[in-house]
Amino acid sequence: MSESRTPRAWQRMLSGRRLDLIDPSPVDVEIADIAHGLARVARWNGQTRGPEIFSVAQHSLLVDGLFAAAAPESPPQSRLAALLHDAPEYVIGDMISPFKAAIGGDYKRIEERLQRAIHIRFGLPAERSADLALRIKAVDRTSAYIEATALAGFTVAEARRLFGQPELPIGEFAAFLDPIRPQEAEERFLGRFAELDAAGTRP
Repeated sequence: MSESRTPRAWQRMLSGRRLDLIDPSPVDVEIADIAHGLARVARWNGQTRGPEIFSVAQHSLLVDGLFAAAAPESPPQSRLAALLHDAPEYVIGDMISPFKAAIGGDYKRIEERLQRAIHIRFGLPAERSADLALRIKAVDRTSAYIEATALAGFTVAEARRLFGQPELPIGEFAAFLDPIRPQEAEERFLGRFAELDAAGTRP
């Protein structure tokens, strides 16, 4: 007779941490795990041009660049929040918006709990302010437009209808769009995190 068991809700990380996906603790969050995971998660379900995937780590760097251009006077902590805006995807993956809508609230609740744990781990407010959330969302939509038209096969008309017309000169961000190997994406993400983290802790 089999024993009833509680389903496992944690994932073993390469750092050795065991991250509970339902009730995540900030002490089990490591930036090395985040960078490693995001560099190996494909944007657009992998439906992008190029010899390598365009990863969530690269997308995060693009959002960071767009945020810096849109709000150059923002404090390092706000820019760090922009870099980490999709950090939960290192364990739950990058689901395209139509699929998220079909799944409903459970996915969103898990994502939000992970985001809070990540923010607390790196000294950010657990919840983004409404203003910061809106500013990050705006550049996230701009990044979606850029990626959709440059990498994912969308027409300009489709992208404008879905993501709006970018307000920034998007040609300046072409360097962010070359798909690179996961190890390089991981290293670039870690490097940018280290810069912003150090800047945010300076007196």
